[in-house]
Order: sequence, then structure tokens, then C-alpha cells
Amino acid sequence: MLDVNLIFKIGAVSILVMVLDKILKTSGYDEYAVITNLAGLLIILMMVINLVSKLFNVVKTMFQL
Repeated sequence: MLDVNLIFKIGAVSILVMVLDKILKTSGYDEYAVITNLAGLLIILMMVINLVSKLFNVVKTMFQL
């Protein structure tokens, strides 16, 4: 049921956000680093929300609600 590709996608987005955060903070663009962190968090949350939505649909069909 849980796709391993989703875990790798979340890991890749996390690594990309960490690298961008380091680059932006050392360049002096702290505001852009915060925005990048928030954007990465939103992307990961969208992935997880999609997965939770699928889980609820499976539970609904399983119990015929």
C-alpha cells in the first residue's frame, strides 16, 4: 500500500531544501531561506495529505460508509 517512491520523494525534497537553506543563509538572504523552508514544508504536507486522503477513501470503502 505505501509506495517507497513517496519516501524517496520526501527525502529528496528535504535534502534540496536543506542545501538551499545553507546556501541562502551563507549568502545573507535569511528571509528567502525562511520562505524556502516554508515552501518545502508545504510540498511535503501536500504529499502526505494526498496519502491520508487515499487512506480515508480506502477505510470508507472497506466499512461501506
